[in-house]
Amino acid sequence: MRTLCASTLIGEFFVVGFAALVAMKDPDLAGATLWTVSGIAMFLCLALCGMVTRPGGIALGWALQIALIASGFVVPAMFFMGAVFAALWWASVHYGRKIDEAKARFAAQAAQADQVAPADQAAQATPAAQAGSTTPDAV
Repeated sequence: MRTLCASTLIGEFFVVGFAALVAMKDPDLAGATLWTVSGIAMFLCLALCGMVTRPGGIALGWALQIALIASGFVVPAMFFMGAVFAALWWASVHYGRKIDEAKARFAAQAAQADQVAPADQAAQATPAAQAGSTTPDAV
């Protein structure tokens, strides 16, 4: 899950930066305010990459998705981009959890197979040792 969510957040990092460049063309917005808000959002995108698997990381990601959609009031194209990234976030969380569950299941199966394999080797070694002791020289 971490890889998928982090990939989505890195994409959002760039989208937020480009949206800030577009928003700079609006004369009603102060450049310092614009870059402060965008910088905080960009920082959150990067910080959440490492916090996704921690408690509250997914919830913070959803909050970021809502903020990204709400930024459409400043740059109208962000309504669409925010919705796209919210869908990507959902897919990353949903399918990432499924992948993590499958990895855990495969690891458990592999561990179980490793435990069974030494018992099989011991069982196979016993008949071979018995067959070796019944050689004509030993009789």
